Amino acid sequence: MSETLENLLRENRRFEPPAELVAQANVTAEAYEQAAEDRLGFWATQARRLSWAREWDRVLDWDRPPFAKWFVGGQLNVAYNCVDRHVEAGLGDKVAIHWEGEPGDTRTITYRDLHHSVCQAANALTSLGVQAGDRVAIYMPMIPEAAIAMLACARIGAPHSVVFGGFSVDSLAGRIDDATAKVVITADGGYRRGNASALKPTVDEAAARCPSVEHVIVVRRTGQEVAWTEGRDVWWHDVVESASAEHTAQPFDSEHPLFILYTSGTTAKPKGILHSTGGYLTQVSYTHHAVFDLKRDTDVFWCTADIGWVTGHSYIVYGPLSNAATQVMYEGTPDTPHRGRFWEIVQKYGVTILYTAPTLIRTMMKWGDEIPAQHDLSSLRLLGSVGEPINPEAWIWYRHNIGRDSTPVVDTWWQTETGAIMISPLPGVTATKPGSAMRPLPGISGDVVDDTGTSVPNGGGGYLVLREPWPSMLRTIWGDDQRFLDTYWSRFGAGAGQGDQWIYFAGDGAKRDEDGDLWLLGRVDDVMLVSGHNISTTEVESALVSHPKVAESAVVGATDPTTGQAIVAFVILRGGVEEGDVLVKELRDHVAHTLGPIAKPRQIMLVPELPKTRSGKIMRRLLRDVAENRSLGDVTTLQDSAVMELIQSGMTTSKSED
Repeated sequence: MSETLENLLRENRRFEPPAELVAQANVTAEAYEQAAEDRLGFWATQARRLSWAREWDRVLDWDRPPFAKWFVGGQLNVAYNCVDRHVEAGLGDKVAIHWEGEPGDTRTITYRDLHHSVCQAANALTSLGVQAGDRVAIYMPMIPEAAIAMLACARIGAPHSVVFGGFSVDSLAGRIDDATAKVVITADGGYRRGNASALKPTVDEAAARCPSVEHVIVVRRTGQEVAWTEGRDVWWHDVVESASAEHTAQPFDSEHPLFILYTSGTTAKPKGILHSTGGYLTQVSYTHHAVFDLKRDTDVFWCTADIGWVTGHSYIVYGPLSNAATQVMYEGTPDTPHRGRFWEIVQKYGVTILYTAPTLIRTMMKWGDEIPAQHDLSSLRLLGSVGEPINPEAWIWYRHNIGRDSTPVVDTWWQTETGAIMISPLPGVTATKPGSAMRPLPGISGDVVDDTGTSVPNGGGGYLVLREPWPSMLRTIWGDDQRFLDTYWSRFGAGAGQGDQWIYFAGDGAKRDEDGDLWLLGRVDDVMLVSGHNISTTEVESALVSHPKVAESAVVGATDPTTGQAIVAFVILRGGVEEGDVLVKELRDHVAHTLGPIAKPRQIMLVPELPKTRSGKIMRRLLRDVAENRSLGDVTTLQDSAVMELIQSGMTTSKSED
């Protein structure tokens, strides 16, 4: 971990919460005391914010760690909690979603409208043979039907697997196949960067490889021509919009699977993270209420994530809707048709709470202060950051240019695996520091430990771990309990043969500063964090090696001022292959085609050899040193130390992407 801790800054700036917010805060400092005194009682109180058809007999079953069960014996329906109960409470005319399409088309969806559509979609899925427990894959643009499809699946107890609409055929097919999805819900396409971007052809190719797929439901969004498989393909407007809007939501067990969400692993096979019902909804609903201080009747919330990522699941669909929030949902990119589009949307809908990613904030910084200055952002009262650690300069820029030097900034740490926010300031309590996620939320036991699993003192750095189970935790990796144990529980604690406590290791490095506040330092393993997306080095290496001209490759994440990390690849060509810029472009495009554009390397370095230990293990640490122009670390264990000089001299002359 020492290399992670070398360049640590000292941050002395403090920002107290605004007095007005403190006076009316949803959650006060008392919550920390309540949770410390009775953690399970605290979570039971949060669970009672939801509507249960049957209350639980036991808050937590941790009899067979690390396999947790929360709110055991309890029964509820997620869609009922996100939709029906608000209509029953007289909020049917309240706007649930202000939707903005990239071309400028809009839709206003009230909770009554949402209820109508979710019931129709639930009936349509049932008519196509989907039953509780069957898996449904969703591969869609950011249109309201994506949220409706997720809620309809939850309503009938069919776990959904949402796949980001930018993923390739291989990625989609692998995920459909792993979950043996019975139905795929997609669209003809969506709008991105001013163009209609097709989705249906990718689904057609993927579904052809997946025998489990019985039906493909297609939303007409762009009006593009689509290929059609009779008997399998059905239009959304034919099966959903003609279905009955009468549907009674049945309660499901608290531990009934709600969704699978695939994330890159350190092997080429993605991990299907499994989340269940009661614990997940309890924590996403509570954290949305607490961290964003949501005032249901006056706030307009906007989380800019894609529905294909966990942030979209937890803080577009389930968290906000369970709290009867009014929110904005936007289909497109932030620079279409101009670089002020996000701020135009904030002004148009009077957004009060904005939750976005450091990558985007850094991009906006690059575009210039004058762009947000052209818009009225005075409605904003709270800013949030998610997806990766935010550097202090970007934090300050965000607060100054977007928050008018007055809004709190909540920098949140959590993962696909944790399901909900785990470490974050509370806006009515915490005096924040730019770049720090501050403290674990009430009811969460986060710690920073050294190699032996011992807590580090203030001022020390090490590994971020979680010492106690939490309601929204992943239950396992779909179909692979052993991988779940090996991946998350084998580094420290009982899973590593050290003591009786089961300790979850998140894969992130962290520092505890002199005040005891936490600073995230990014991934410590070989997963790269590019624009907030975890991308496995193994997957990119596999994609490169699948090209006929490539013999071997090694991939590292190098610090990048815009995307956080950028992908740098070192490639050994097969014998007799001509080097050159044309080939490098071909390889970069090949990776983008195989894995999706997000995985396209910033730079590819053609090398004669890779640095390997005598046992044949590639020393990525040295490649990271080269990629970041640092002086080389220890090369004594290398099979051939001269190889590094060759690589280093070549790196300075290789071109990176503009």
